[in-house]
Amino acid sequence: MNTIAAPMPQAPNEQPVTRTSISRLVVTGTVMTVVLTILVGVIYPFVMSGLAQVLFNNQANGSLIKVNGQVVGSNLIGQNFTKPQYFHPRLSAAGAGYDATSSAGTNLGPTSAKLLANTIAQANLIRKENNLPPDYVLPSDAVSTSASGLDPDISPAYADLQVARVAAARGISQAQVQGLVTQYTSGRDLGVLGEPRINVLELNLALDRLKK
Repeated sequence: MNTIAAPMPQAPNEQPVTRTSISRLVVTGTVMTVVLTILVGVIYPFVMSGLAQVLFNNQANGSLIKVNGQVVGSNLIGQNFTKPQYFHPRLSAAGAGYDATSSAGTNLGPTSAKLLANTIAQANLIRKENNLPPDYVLPSDAVSTSASGLDPDISPAYADLQVARVAAARGISQAQVQGLVTQYTSGRDLGVLGEPRINVLELNLALDRLKK
């Protein structure tokens, strides 16, 4: 015996989808896309950029350091000083050293034989350069790279062990150099965040001004 399926009941007030309703959805979606693009893609960036230029002009433009009107660096990116009359930064694995286009660490783990060999070699070099005894305990930043390879700062302990070398190379007293180290030591942010630090570029520029 053949049976005929009963038609499915239609929900009350259900309206069929028409070409007009689809067109309305397309128009609404297009308008919202344009409005949000203008709002968050044009207006918001311009407002934020304007406020940054007014309220934080130096930071918004890269925290650049100038000498006689010439840009010599940024206090956010380290530089590789190697001469004895300057304070030396920590090691860098960014490109050939402090290459902002190749920011990176060594990616060597604590069990790496290469890391151990590099650390021992760097420790021996620092002790030799600064006339330190063979068993002198070095601060960690003296023999390690930062995660970015661009760290502009060193610890006060690393700066202190370089004072005698810098003073001798410049023919000035250790007290003068130590005074600059103290002057350019920044404390913890808000008193609790981070560690005391010294910006190497700013300290070395201060040494050059002291020489004059």
